[in-house]
Parts: sequence; structure tokens; C-alpha cells
Amino acid sequence: MKRKICVVITARASYSRIKTLLIAIKVHPSLCLQLVITGSCMLDKYGGLTKLVSQDGFDQIIKISNLLENENSTAAAKTTGLGVIELASVFENVSPDVVVTIADRYETMSAAIAASFMNIPLAHVQGGEVTGNIDEKVRHAVSKLADIHFVATASARNRLIAMGEVPENVWHTGCPSIDLAIQVKKDASLQFDYESCQSVSSASRYLVVMQHPVTTEHGFTKDQFWSLLKAVDELNIPTFWFTPNPDYGAARILKEIQRYSETGKNLKIHFLRNLHPEAFLKLIKHCACLVGNSSTGIREASLLGTPVVNIGSRQHGRERSLNVVDADFSLNAIMEAIQIQLDHGCYESASLYGKGDAGILIADILAKMKLSVNKQITY
Repeated sequence: MKRKICVVITARASYSRIKTLLIAIKVHPSLCLQLVITGSCMLDKYGGLTKLVSQDGFDQIIKISNLLENENSTAAAKTTGLGVIELASVFENVSPDVVVTIADRYETMSAAIAASFMNIPLAHVQGGEVTGNIDEKVRHAVSKLADIHFVATASARNRLIAMGEVPENVWHTGCPSIDLAIQVKKDASLQFDYESCQSVSSASRYLVVMQHPVTTEHGFTKDQFWSLLKAVDELNIPTFWFTPNPDYGAARILKEIQRYSETGKNLKIHFLRNLHPEAFLKLIKHCACLVGNSSTGIREASLLGTPVVNIGSRQHGRERSLNVVDADFSLNAIMEAIQIQLDHGCYESASLYGKGDAGILIADILAKMKLSVNKQITY
């Protein structure tokens, strides 16, 4: 009988970070994929994934609507609570042998809590890393609930072991998102999903902006957004600007984006919600500079050799390669850092976060690990 692996995806970024594992599980002779989509990726305004995932050949998707969008500090907590309730019912119905949760979004706590209290072995991908914001607390909390860990770097593995995790249960596999990045890096073609991309990609150079709210700096969200926007506006370079994750402060950013878009001051700035993972990585690969505070600049961009300007505290402490220049939110600092990266150009590819085989490695480990009667993990 095939082992049932239930993978819970809660955000648009999680799909690209787990896609190669989903493929590996689907084709593995000893595994059966159970795919759950919940949280922000159910909504189009945050890059809805349902249609995209179906187009990629994943069927029988279990969908859960649990995201509360209230622009206050209770929304994330209540969303997490609703997620626990809904996922507990899903797990009861589908009886997975293992639940897989990803990274550090607050919604991942729902899967971790539900699986742990139901005595279902929990596997965590991308644990052991250090960052700023609430994400680090979530990541470490999920790691302590998890039974098996698939980490991206050697230092992440060492950190989890220092936190008390059993060394035999912590696997240094690399990050599945790097699997995709390597495939894109080898592909010379350039195809995008949006017509607006064609006009920008034909330009000699363009920027990509990914700026998410920092929940611990909510009072500064609007000022941070406008400081970055003014810098990009003054540079007057064709730009793709992706809308933010649904964290506390996202509604304020979306409101400011709408306000700016209605003025029509700079037609070179294109605001996008989402792209197919491969198309997105191709966009990152060929851009002159990636600007903002997304972990994409730290992880995938390092493999692609893309120049990155990392702004603010959100990625504080995360391992990075030489392609990243840090800046604060002052207008001059942002413009100077971007200009440095534009002058520098592409960097050498770095394999800090993986070598391209993470999805297959993780699937093989999930297939080979032994589960006792009470579903505790042994090897």
C-alpha cells in the first residue's frame, strides 16, 4: 500500500518552494500525494493558486477557505485558529501517514498544530533558518512540533540540532525552490504569462520589486512603501512590482498601490499579483536588480546570480551570498544601493541553498522512513 503524504500549501510562494517535491511524490511508486490548498493562496488578490496548480497536473485538490482579511492584529491569529479546525477535519477524513508543511508563514502553524495533536508525523521543509519579523518565531515553533526536518543549508541543520532535534531526523536536502531555479537557469527561452511582461522584458533592463509588510513595524508600513516607490519612480526604469503577502499591513500597501496606479504617473511600473513559478523565476533571472525584502532575493536569486537590494529588517540574519546589498528605508540609501547593483551586473551563481535534487531526495526519504504502530518516526 502506498504511503499517503499530505502536503499543505498556504501561500503563493510555498507552491514554487515545494513544486518539485509534489512532482516527485506524485510519480514515486511508494507514495500517494494528498494536496491541500488553504490560506491566502485561495484568493485571487493574493495570487490564487487553484487554477495554476490544476494546470500543472495536480488533481483532487482539497481546498480550505480560512483567511480573515481584517486589517488588525487579530486576523493572523484567528486565521491560524480556523486553519487548525479545518485541517483537523481534513486529516481525519484522509488519514495521512505524514503531513508536510513549508517554511515560516503563520498559516503553517495550523497544519503543524493539527498534525501534532492528532499524532500524525509532521515533516517541516526550510526549518532552522534565522530571519527578522514574526517569521522566525513561527519557523522555530513549527520545527519543535515537527518530527522530521528537511533543511536547506548545513548551518540550518546545525541550528536545529542545537535546539534539541534528533540529528538522525534532520536531513540537509537543500531547498526544492532551487530545483526549479536550476531548471530555469539552464533554459535560455524567455516566456511570461502576462502580456504586460512582454513590453518590459524587451527593454534593455528592468527591475523587480517584492516588498512585504513587516508586522512588527506596522506603524511604518505606509512610509516604507512610499520611500521605496519614490526611489523606483525616480530611477524611471521599467519595473514589475508584485503585491504583498497578506500580513498585517498588506491592506494598507494595496490601498497605496491602488492610489498610485490611479494617478498614472509612471506607466513603466507594472503591478502584478502572481506568475507561474517557472515564469516568475525567468523574470527574476533576467532582471537588472531585485529590490525589496522577499526571501526570493536571498534564496533563488543567489543561484540565478541576480543582483539584489535587500531593504529593512525582514531578512535580518538569513544566510546570503555576494549578490545581496543591504539598505535601510531612506530614499538615498535605496537609490544608492540599486545603482551599485545596476553598475555591477550579474553575479556568479551560488549553491548555498541547494544543488537541484531536493524534491527527489525528500520524496525518497519520506518513502523509506519507517513508522511504528503509534506513528512515531524511526529509521
